[in-house]
Amino acid sequence: MPHSQPKRKIELVIFDCDGVLVDSEVLSASVLMQMMTEVGMPLTPELFRSDFLGRSFASAAVRATQRFGKPLPEDFASTYRLRLLDRMVGNLKSMPGVCEVLSAMAVQFCLATGSSPPRLAVSLAESGLEKYFKGRCFTASMVSSGKPAPDLFLHVALEMNVKRGSCLVVEDSEMGVRAALAAQMQVWHFAGGSHIKAGYRLPDEVVPHRVLDSMSALLDAFREIGIAA
Repeated sequence: MPHSQPKRKIELVIFDCDGVLVDSEVLSASVLMQMMTEVGMPLTPELFRSDFLGRSFASAAVRATQRFGKPLPEDFASTYRLRLLDRMVGNLKSMPGVCEVLSAMAVQFCLATGSSPPRLAVSLAESGLEKYFKGRCFTASMVSSGKPAPDLFLHVALEMNVKRGSCLVVEDSEMGVRAALAAQMQVWHFAGGSHIKAGYRLPDEVVPHRVLDSMSALLDAFREIGIAA
């Protein structure tokens, strides 16, 4: 895919967490698919990618209700979060090469995730990435509408005191890319996660400004535009 250079100088890089900083989506899919089967709403990998990946849990629950014709059990969300956190401990890894990228950054950066604060805390602790993002973490709980709405990214730009046109978002999911595009920010699709290698693809109508299939490729691209050493 041909890529475009940012029209404005990039002053802030906004990283998504799950599927970009940490290789977590395969873990979350396995927990969710098992639980959905237990409640009689079996979820295929394709349905996970279309209905859950990159969405807030509330949004995904609505889609599940529409698809299966019945709501999820009242305690489903809380049970899922507990089971996922338990699965993450000892199993979650940072994305290969991400520390090299973060250590080389020559502009300010932060993370913005649709995950809950407790899940983010476990993600950063298990991956060893806490030191890079202390005081620079933003979650969907801070805004009224999560991805694909642009609210979270616009909130980040405001809090970091950077104009939206000077922000570059690194996302892996359709919902994240849509949110960044809606925020009128430059968005690069990171395609190096295990879930993408397993078959996840963006819809044809969702077109990021650039696609990178590894952290080394991302670092090279950052260096190309002068935002990494």
